Amino acid sequence: MKEAFLLFGFLWEFISTWWWLFLPFLLFKPAVFLWQWWRKEVFSSQQRYILLEIKMPEDAPRPFKAMEDVFTSMWQMHDPPNSREKWLEGKYQLAFALEMVSTQGEIHFYFRIPEGAQKLVESSIFAHYPSAELVIAEDYTKQIPQDIPNKEWDLWGTNYVLERPSPYPIKTYTKFFEPTATDKEEMRVDPMALLVEGLSTIGKGEHIWVQFVLTPILHTNPNESKLVEEGREIVAELVHRKGPLKPKSLIQDVQEVGSHVVTGIKAEEMAAEYQEIIPPEMRLTPGERDIVSAIEEKISKYSFAAHSRFIYIAKRENYFGPAKALPMSWFTQFGTATYNNFRPLKPTLTKVYTIFTWFMDKRRAFVRKRRLFRNYTLRLPPFFPQPGGTFVLNTEELATIFHFPGRITAPSSAVMRVGSKKGEAPFGLPME
Repeated sequence: MKEAFLLFGFLWEFISTWWWLFLPFLLFKPAVFLWQWWRKEVFSSQQRYILLEIKMPEDAPRPFKAMEDVFTSMWQMHDPPNSREKWLEGKYQLAFALEMVSTQGEIHFYFRIPEGAQKLVESSIFAHYPSAELVIAEDYTKQIPQDIPNKEWDLWGTNYVLERPSPYPIKTYTKFFEPTATDKEEMRVDPMALLVEGLSTIGKGEHIWVQFVLTPILHTNPNESKLVEEGREIVAELVHRKGPLKPKSLIQDVQEVGSHVVTGIKAEEMAAEYQEIIPPEMRLTPGERDIVSAIEEKISKYSFAAHSRFIYIAKRENYFGPAKALPMSWFTQFGTATYNNFRPLKPTLTKVYTIFTWFMDKRRAFVRKRRLFRNYTLRLPPFFPQPGGTFVLNTEELATIFHFPGRITAPSSAVMRVGSKKGEAPFGLPME
């Protein structure tokens, strides 16, 4: 007992005297985080964004392929910072947002982009949709009170993430309808039609906002994304192919040595003891072969880091709970059992139900609603300033989610469309 007291006294004296030696190691990581946050806030305050409203044309003969080309062009916004810009200037890769909005049943489509990217976006859209119109609009999020939820307004919403790792693709436009030689692309089953019809049904005092915030990434660069790495590992696992050798841990080395002592057979000899005559790739089922093909196709295209959310906002006297199912059903149609699918991100879901802290449920739900509304209006990640809640989508997936359907597939009158074709004045036309 006496020795224990002496040891405790020695430790207490050592800690009380030399505690400051450990302080830099404990504070280093928080200090780096706060420094980067500060520099990013300074850089962010210098950026200017504009909101472009797209008035869709009456006809869109190639809505999916055309929109995929638009996103490929917009990927050219990719401009990652170097080390000096990142640590000293706080520069980061700028993002843009796709937003589908219903204001009391009137539907609008928006691009929120950095001011310097306006010409790039306009040229990309006009090249494939020459009869569309782009108009700089006021931020619609400022047209309602900014302290929602309050006594007059309430909201419901959540962020969405992918259920499986990002290399697994969602259901894209190539899977919605397999055309024959005589079919036209605009006659396909359009996933946008469900959202358009749903958004057009809400009434007075109701708003539904759907948002995707996209950051261009170089998917082949491991410093920006692990998409290709993860995709190749998943494919290797599916086809039972040996992946690249990874350094073994100390525990694995000890286990192999112990196995060799007991059995007298080396681990390499045990692995090579049985070798298949038929390659594993030839033994894949049609479903597995389809998944492998889809993963390899996804990791081959330009990609974006994304986070998505939707919000249903309404005055309390007009609040209709089932209306939140409209965007949720739209997200559901992109999922399959073998590919990937969207699911709500539970920590951001504006519904809290617990057993032990039931007395705090209402307060926690209120905080979640405030945070979700703030992150939407500022176009921030789900857990800002902490990372997380993001996934990767390529250009084909984005074209499936966001495109401009023609009146054939989305006949709703609630969609703002261009009524007539417009063109430039003839060259050399007298101005006086």
